[in-house]
Amino acid sequence: MRELMDQMSTPSIDKPIVVSDRNFDQTIKSYSLVVVDCWAAWCAPCRAIAPVVEQLAKEYSGKIVFGKLNVDENPETARKFGIMAIPTLLVMKGGQEVDRIVGALPKNQLEEKISAYA
Repeated sequence: MRELMDQMSTPSIDKPIVVSDRNFDQTIKSYSLVVVDCWAAWCAPCRAIAPVVEQLAKEYSGKIVFGKLNVDENPETARKFGIMAIPTLLVMKGGQEVDRIVGALPKNQLEEKISAYA
């Protein structure tokens, strides 16, 4: 029954959604598992993992919702979570941070860390 409820609360979203200071709290409370990619346009490692995040969003559609938070445009959330380096992926389960991945890791390492929560 719990598995069925989790599936109902995680819609099939196959690409990262835009997360901002305005909608961050609502986003992490609306979905059971959200991975938020904290990034900036000038950040080369952020641009390097962007296609990986896109691919994971497709592969985990219905299980994990992926979001992208531009830290330059949303300093409040970056400050709240103490984002000191980017890219940083915040793994949010049940509205709470359960893990944090800092740096541009290869897809297999990102997937290993993230899939543990799915």
